[in-house]
Amino acid sequence: MDQKQIGAWIEAGEAVFGLELGSTRIKAVLIGENGAPLASGSFDWENRLENGVWTYRLEDVWHGIQESYKNLAAAVREKYGVELKRLKGLGFSAMMHGYLAFDRGGALLVPFRTWRNTMTEAAAADLTRRFGFNIPQRWSIAHLHQAILNGEPHVKDIAFITTLAGYVHWKLTGERVLGVGDASGMFPIDSETNTYDAGMLEKFDALHADKGYPWTLGAILPAVRTAGEAAGTLTAEGARLLDPTGTLEPGAPLCPPEGDAGTGMAATNSVRVRTGNVSAGTSIFAMVVLEKALSKVHMEIDMVTTPAGKPVAMVHCNNCTSDINAWAALFKSFAEAVGAPCTMPLALDTLFYKALEGEADCGGLAAYNYFSGEPITGMEEGRPLFTRLPDSRLSLENFARTQLYSAMATLKIGMDILIEQEHAAVDSLLGHGGFFKAKGVGQKLMAGALHTPVSVMETAGEGGPWGMALLAAYRVNGAGMTLEDYLDSRIFAGSEAVRAEPDAADTAGFESFLARYKRLLPAERAAVEGLR
Repeated sequence: MDQKQIGAWIEAGEAVFGLELGSTRIKAVLIGENGAPLASGSFDWENRLENGVWTYRLEDVWHGIQESYKNLAAAVREKYGVELKRLKGLGFSAMMHGYLAFDRGGALLVPFRTWRNTMTEAAAADLTRRFGFNIPQRWSIAHLHQAILNGEPHVKDIAFITTLAGYVHWKLTGERVLGVGDASGMFPIDSETNTYDAGMLEKFDALHADKGYPWTLGAILPAVRTAGEAAGTLTAEGARLLDPTGTLEPGAPLCPPEGDAGTGMAATNSVRVRTGNVSAGTSIFAMVVLEKALSKVHMEIDMVTTPAGKPVAMVHCNNCTSDINAWAALFKSFAEAVGAPCTMPLALDTLFYKALEGEADCGGLAAYNYFSGEPITGMEEGRPLFTRLPDSRLSLENFARTQLYSAMATLKIGMDILIEQEHAAVDSLLGHGGFFKAKGVGQKLMAGALHTPVSVMETAGEGGPWGMALLAAYRVNGAGMTLEDYLDSRIFAGSEAVRAEPDAADTAGFESFLARYKRLLPAERAAVEGLR
């Protein structure tokens, strides 16, 4: 379709809208047929540290949503010459986890506690032991349990708890529902029934039966919906919340609200069993869709689900590219000092491409990229560290490869638990994020490190907001199809992807590096304790 035809198509109410509230940016995307992005609008925001709690104010939530929508509508007007009045479908996603508690009148009981808070250690450990299921600190149920352990007076008044996406959806539709992927970051999900684990709900209620609360846990959690299921329509009040000008008409169906993990899976087409994706930037995490649930608790692995309810194992590490960036900045500074001006992109590209020329085992060098703590290796704080033997082969090529290996090492430790102990099968991984920016480098080395093919899409997707729009499109256009088939046939059928197969020499070299890395962990521990 040309611009004029697209404008008429938008005016006829055929376009689909998705919005995601990320940690630093709120972004809205409008998509057309086959998921093609037509327009977008965004708004930057930041969390606040108030009284020791990382939070966002609800008035900031709505200001950011309205500004993003306004900017998108302006882009539609400018690009296609039409007003955005009708939508075929909508979907809203946000950062997962955290704690939003409301009373019977809909009033917020305590300020929003985001996923970033680490105030629930006692509760998370207690529930993990009682449930026999890993409950991370950021999960909503850990926040609720901690509030009870703390004796917080608001708990008795709770009528509803939800996530940020669930809250926005509730205000736009009146429906207290949540997509199964986002719900899986509130409370454990039974993938056989695609709702909360009944046995664990009973255990939680029994644990607090003596408190006399006028609620049961199942009654205050949002109802769970899978991708494609009905989740309400945009009310007149909701339309005004989204577009205060009154131009947008109510009545369009909303898909179940999702979390940023689920939208990332949709945006990378990683929702089918035995597929997965690796997001590698400031932090690094891998999500693998499992054929069956894990056999036992692993503190290194979080269990969530796809938007369709399939079990997903997530290995999350706090550190990836920050140390690479720091070294690139140092080399840039050196180049400028000797009269060879250099940009950061050039410095980074040079480091990445030189890494391909390094020895497979990095010539005996070792590094830890820990800018912050890393739970998988038991480090509560981080100290970036580089070390070698006097006769190790120190070269730019080996040094660069060491930094890239270091960025993947902790992820590999977590993935080994998944693959070697749980025998999870992974046919392919899709990589996205800054680690894969230098063409062919990050994915080649990661394929060798993880011993799994790694693909990178030629055309980078629009990320979470686009993934949310795809889920909204599936709700209105995907009747009779599974989410997996819809994404394969309608959205990604013509997508170009470059696939890197594991190289035996890379794999052997990385294993040698990783053995050295594990032996030297006491040195990182000493740095954490001695450098303060």
